[in-house]
Amino acid sequence: MPELPEVETTVRGLAKVIDGRRIARVEMRREDLRRAFPPDLGQRLTGARVTGLGRRAKYGLIHTDRGDTLVFHLGMSGHWRVDPAELGQHDHLLIVTDEGRQVALNDARRFGSVDLVCSDELPQWPAFRALGPEPTGELTGAWLKQKFTGRKASVKAMLMDQRIIAGLGNIYACEALYRARIDPRKVAGKVSRAKLEALAEAIPAVLGEAIAAGGSTLRDFVSPDGELGYFAKEFAVYGREGHPCGCGGTVTRIVQGARSTFFCLKCQT
Repeated sequence: MPELPEVETTVRGLAKVIDGRRIARVEMRREDLRRAFPPDLGQRLTGARVTGLGRRAKYGLIHTDRGDTLVFHLGMSGHWRVDPAELGQHDHLLIVTDEGRQVALNDARRFGSVDLVCSDELPQWPAFRALGPEPTGELTGAWLKQKFTGRKASVKAMLMDQRIIAGLGNIYACEALYRARIDPRKVAGKVSRAKLEALAEAIPAVLGEAIAAGGSTLRDFVSPDGELGYFAKEFAVYGREGHPCGCGGTVTRIVQGARSTFFCLKCQT
């Protein structure tokens, strides 16, 4: 599944093509993805000018001068293709600009989604209303301390709760916990303030490096320009079960909440 760095990479790639451009044509090449496309999507977007792009958690945002925001989620296999030579069976939504540039949302497994929301109502949109702060700049040790105090769930489970941190996924939670030297099994309420401060620094750092590398290129993800991401080559623990850690220990894999967790038994305490 594309995680936050892949979504951020996607948004930045789309911005190079459609930001500031007027939308000349919208073509829905099927009725739905995970759920139905908004019935008035084409009417509300055609003729509108894109005024900016952004991201909230793992959702991409395309703002227009009509006060509407197209909100997309890439699901398990979604990605946008820029100026495809020809459209394929999995290109389900096509946007054409006044310059003739094209971007196509491709989603083979159709677990993604597309919504159209009034821009002023985005903070209260149901999917966004309960989200915690962004992990790329709004996170603090004090926030984590406040949310973790008295909690008996594992620190890894708490990091995956979108009400605590918006958009942090399994891969980067593992990597951040490694950098902060925190055992992912540790009861969240018992993690020291010093460790939480280290974690609050590690999370945006690892995400920033992944964004700079274009993401991790797991499974089907490629950026809009067709480039692959290379951060997977920098993983310290994720997917490295049995490999040596720099401390002399060995990377271990366990399952938490039906997801694989990778960590070092020796240096993560």
